Amino acid sequence: MDTRIEIDPLGERAIPKDAYFGIQTLRATENFPVSGIKAPVQFIKAYVLIKKAAASANNQVGMLDSKRTKAIVEACDEILAGKLIDQFVVDVFQAGAGTSFNMNVNEVVANRALEILGKQKGDYKTVSPNDHVNMGQSTNDTYPTALHVSVLIALQPLLLALDELAEAFIELGRKNAHVLKSGRTHLQDAVPVTVGQEFGAYGSAVANACAELRRRQENLYSIALGGTATGTGANAHPDYKKTATAELGKLTGFPLKPAKNNFEALQSHRAAQSVSSGLKELALELIRIANDLRLLASGPTTGFNEITLPPVQPGSSIMPGKVNPVMAECLTMVAFQVVGNDLAASMAVQAGQLELNVMTPAIAYNMLFSIQILGNYIPVFTKKCVKGITVNEEQCSQYLEKNPSLATLLAPKIGYLEAAKIAKQSQAEQRAVKEIALEKKLLTPAEIEKIFSRKNLLNEP
Repeated sequence: MDTRIEIDPLGERAIPKDAYFGIQTLRATENFPVSGIKAPVQFIKAYVLIKKAAASANNQVGMLDSKRTKAIVEACDEILAGKLIDQFVVDVFQAGAGTSFNMNVNEVVANRALEILGKQKGDYKTVSPNDHVNMGQSTNDTYPTALHVSVLIALQPLLLALDELAEAFIELGRKNAHVLKSGRTHLQDAVPVTVGQEFGAYGSAVANACAELRRRQENLYSIALGGTATGTGANAHPDYKKTATAELGKLTGFPLKPAKNNFEALQSHRAAQSVSSGLKELALELIRIANDLRLLASGPTTGFNEITLPPVQPGSSIMPGKVNPVMAECLTMVAFQVVGNDLAASMAVQAGQLELNVMTPAIAYNMLFSIQILGNYIPVFTKKCVKGITVNEEQCSQYLEKNPSLATLLAPKIGYLEAAKIAKQSQAEQRAVKEIALEKKLLTPAEIEKIFSRKNLLNEP
């Protein structure tokens, strides 16, 4: 293999001649062969956007000459267009704070900029990963900034997918607003609801979780860029922070702003945790809803069988004709993983010490993984499950007719104890409450008809 020699403070190493990464990236691949998982594309592009913004800002404040700036910006643009992604080889579990990945980015950008200038890779006197690409920066301010920007980028498709899921549930509710069914509390028969109310509530829960994520993402608009190593802005031009943040805001389209307190921005990841917690809260709602769908579709002969989920594949390798609620099952597993990811991120958030949280790479990986699996699966779940749900109206009607809890509606007229007797008789004899009430002549037929009218059953105005 053809190689080139690169030097860092620890000595010399031979680097594959065609590689755009350099000596510090090579050391990282040797030091951290952990998971084989590389940085998500959103994170790579967020970091490259920072390098592009930094180069432009350093040029504007007179720290970086136009020739190097132009080459660095062009190299960044190529990566943002999808080139050289395979050169970002550092494992997501790596050196604390993410120095390895920052240097991976610096080296790839520097070496491509060198080629653009007609130079050989590794000619770091011309374009240096540290002195030029990383000018006015530290891993300690760029990695938290990349965390915020990458999560913002990744969140937008997920938020749109959640909007569609919420609307699918609400539309299902609208279509079935006329279908009365037994409510259930403690998994026991309760007073009636409609299928529309049940599914409308699922849509509302998803919409509210999505709205909360939209609100919390605003916490990410404040970025650490310009704080450099400890928050003081050491080695950065006095105007760099403001200029670089403005450039990054233009490149991303988000209303980014410099952190009010650089020191807090390096020490604390409360802003990221608020979004991670929002993802977990969404996941908890999705688990609850998916479990309800499985329960409502259970059977078909020994379960609730109130709804039918669209069949998407055979359900058993041994039982012919069996169809399982696989889409809801998968959603539940995805949501379980999101809950676990949030716990890992939470542990990393609280592990910050003094001027820096060195566990930031774990926060970034777990948050982006959660967004990825939710964003990948929710559109499929919406299309292949929710939009194809049908309601078994006859089954709902049969359950409701024999529901002993309908005696609750008699209580205001005949009292709680007398209504309880009717409920017990209804359950024992498998007869309708209305039928028994008529038989006992405790109320007139007209009164009973009014009590068991749809308007009264649902307490409609």
